[in-house]
Amino acid sequence: MAAYLALNGCKVNLYNRSRERLEPIIKKGGIFLSGIYQGFGRLNKITDNIEEALSGTDIIMVVTPAVAHRYLAEKMSPYLRDGQKIILNPGRTGGTLEFYNILKSNNCNADLIISETQTFLYASRVVGPARAKIFGVKNRVAIAAFPSNRTREIIDKLYRILPQFSPVENVMKTSLDNIGSIFHPAPTLLNMAWIESTGGNFSYYQQGISPAISKIMEKMDQERMNVAESLGISPISALDWLRMSYGARGKSLYELLQNNKQYEGIGAPEEIKHRYILEDVPMGLVPISSLANYFGISTPTIDMIIELANLVYDTNFRKIGRTVKSLGLLGLNKKEIIDLVNKGSISNVEVHPKLRRTLYKGLDNIIYGQFAEYQKEVE
Repeated sequence: MAAYLALNGCKVNLYNRSRERLEPIIKKGGIFLSGIYQGFGRLNKITDNIEEALSGTDIIMVVTPAVAHRYLAEKMSPYLRDGQKIILNPGRTGGTLEFYNILKSNNCNADLIISETQTFLYASRVVGPARAKIFGVKNRVAIAAFPSNRTREIIDKLYRILPQFSPVENVMKTSLDNIGSIFHPAPTLLNMAWIESTGGNFSYYQQGISPAISKIMEKMDQERMNVAESLGISPISALDWLRMSYGARGKSLYELLQNNKQYEGIGAPEEIKHRYILEDVPMGLVPISSLANYFGISTPTIDMIIELANLVYDTNFRKIGRTVKSLGLLGLNKKEIIDLVNKGSISNVEVHPKLRRTLYKGLDNIIYGQFAEYQKEVE
């Protein structure tokens, strides 16, 4: 992300908590990018001092696994100022709500816009010191702000440089369309023997996701969508997401993954201690399961994968992961949750569930079908 933005004329500060990770980039003065985009992204500032990194910036791109969101919110809170825009790339499930709650608990009262994308824009990897490769870029990435009535401010600010970002109704939509929670934990856990015996020397998506594994993922995906629909949100299926994001073709999840050329060359994790579990279980599946349990929805396949991860990693991911309580949603009914994410507050005005679904469906039609007109308007 830093290299791409720098290549496209942005003045970019890069922060990492580890000075050791930054040393090769400091020596070069930037990052070499290969793959779909090629060139040298020269950076304005490269630092392990977060105050220095944030100073003078308008847009703050948080591009880390979601397990770092809590840490970064705590570190940032003393140095944020009015008008800054924070984008979590991505938020996973509940990222913006968690980030907001932590800032408030640390007495950060700056007038900010906190937003999240539904997924990371690129299929990419670090390929060496000060080197990154982008294998593929998604055609469209959903984004929403908290509260959602400020999403347009984010789109207006980013459209010139990141036109793939497309607004959706709120952060519950981006959070519950968390496709990474479907694509990562189950294949990693169910390929444990292969990962451990080969060091991940196989194609993760094409070889690691067999017809049998894809069936398990499809069941998880349906459970995820059931939770979203219970809140009046129209979720996108993993199948339609692959078609929309990459133009992949196929009738089943297995066929779509096999036919997605932009996943070719992406290897499996070298070890099972990997963000595909350590991020996507506590920050993806656990909050989906927590919401499901809160509203009395059955998610047996998702729960099975969580329990398998608990067993393999000897960890209680439900205890350390995001929950209804940690996201500040405990005690709220469905309408109040939607009010909160849309307006930043809870109103007493009742909206009939059928009307809410109709309104959201209409909004989806505008976003998906008329976004070209919106682009012209922005230009």
